[in-house]
Amino acid sequence: MPRLARLDTPGLIHHVIIRGIERRKIFRDNKDREDMIDRLSDLLPATNTACFAWAFLPNHNTLIFCLDQEMQAYPH
Repeated sequence: MPRLARLDTPGLIHHVIIRGIERRKIFRDNKDREDMIDRLSDLLPATNTACFAWAFLPNHNTLIFCLDQEMQAYPH
């Protein structure tokens, strides 16, 4: 059953978990993991999002995000 959409309020902390299906590995190799980090390093500043903590484990990732206080939920 799908979960409800996340609240997208400036300043709200989001705990995001990414899990591999059947506890399988998420990344194929270190290059794949580095690609995820590169994408986050581009995406976070572009969306004014702070990443307070992260953990990249073989079968799941945990990230703590916070939307910038000044950024609007629906930018004009």
